[in-house]
Amino acid sequence: MSDAMRPEGPDAEASGRPERAAVVVGGGLAGITAALALADAGVRVTLLEGRPRLGGLAFSFQRGTLTVDNGQHVYLRCCTAYRWFLDRIDAASLAPLQDRLDVPVLDAEGKPGRRLGRIGRTALPVPLHLAKSLATYPHLSLAERARVGRAALALKGLDLADPALDTQNFGSWLAAHGQSARAIEALWDLVGVATLNAVAGDSSLGLAAMVFKTGLLSDPGAADIGWARVPLGELHDTLARKALDSVGVRTEVRTRVTSISHNENGRWSVQVPGETLHADAVVLAVPQREAHELLPEGALDAPERLLEIGTAPILNVHVVYDRQVLSRPFFAALGSPVQWVFDRTEASGLREGQYLALSQSAAQDEIDEPVSVLRERYLPELERLLPATRGAQVKDFFVTRERTATFAPTPGVGRLRPGARTKAPGLCLAGAWTATGWPATMESAVRSGVSAAGAALNALGRPRDLLLELFEEAA
Repeated sequence: MSDAMRPEGPDAEASGRPERAAVVVGGGLAGITAALALADAGVRVTLLEGRPRLGGLAFSFQRGTLTVDNGQHVYLRCCTAYRWFLDRIDAASLAPLQDRLDVPVLDAEGKPGRRLGRIGRTALPVPLHLAKSLATYPHLSLAERARVGRAALALKGLDLADPALDTQNFGSWLAAHGQSARAIEALWDLVGVATLNAVAGDSSLGLAAMVFKTGLLSDPGAADIGWARVPLGELHDTLARKALDSVGVRTEVRTRVTSISHNENGRWSVQVPGETLHADAVVLAVPQREAHELLPEGALDAPERLLEIGTAPILNVHVVYDRQVLSRPFFAALGSPVQWVFDRTEASGLREGQYLALSQSAAQDEIDEPVSVLRERYLPELERLLPATRGAQVKDFFVTRERTATFAPTPGVGRLRPGARTKAPGLCLAGAWTATGWPATMESAVRSGVSAAGAALNALGRPRDLLLELFEEAA
């Protein structure tokens, strides 16, 4: 049996305050963020993760000589909390943003000369920053483009604080605002499926409105895209662990929590195989079903709601060619099962040929398909989209599957997502599935971590230091 935070540190002695201890359960982005924020505020922290590495569902693994990300993750300039996180772990230069939003969109069924369109922006004020791109977008008719503009203005006028938005689905709202099936496919779902992990008809209007208002209609540069130019494991495991070590966080991987309990003395006991850790505050930064299993009785009024939060899968298809077949860093596709394609050659360490990763969101119909079936489906699709693949040799083809990649952003999910605070003193919740106002993204995970850290500090009677205040301002 051990106290998670002993021996007491010199900072606590110098301040004359009793040292406080916290245990963070879960080493994904939410847990890492909570641990860093608590440690930065002078709390001694133990971070427990059941996997052999940190990073949660944004990680890397080895396949022969390749370093492979389990899936392609991107962020936007408006993701201020995740950008703070990158700065905090000294990784901002490894995941830079575009200078200006530019998304090539290839239509596999498009007429010659009109197969390639672009979604981009200018430096003009909102909403004029998108006007040129929309006016020249070849995948919609002139009338469809005009109706898209009117729908965007209507979307901009929605009040995100209105709980009624969460009860409606985005697809019905779009249809009611004149959006054709083609417009939904070629524009709204092009963005929405990648950010929400659901098609418009399966998405909460509240979450969809948040995505489009924040990403496309808040600031001219809000939707500029950033992504890691190195393996995700270098960011979310190696550099994150270095940052944790630098502030004295005790990090234990391959350590699964079996129970947590509140003691009569007001402290918490966290049970792991062979050890009981004691703390003044606990942050549960695990998926909703695992959180439900660990929550003590009475911590939430309706804990069964956590089990009502559905999940949605993401499938990633990985193809290694013997030569370069794509000259741009990424593109989105229409008229094809292919959604988004990224060049991961340099990041993976591949020295010859080219490595493409296909990110397939809302993949309920494909997540359990055999690799052979997926190979027969996607290689011909890549040939339709990228003529240079037709003479190239496929050196490797494999898939990665995240069956519970995100929470499902269905209408009504907002009422199921709990906040950071629970009714149990000192017990807090974190995770992209909690009530951050965002869909299940890296941004949502980091925001939840800072919210949980703030709630824990309040429970510990600790003032929020300048760093945490700056963090919350950024988020």
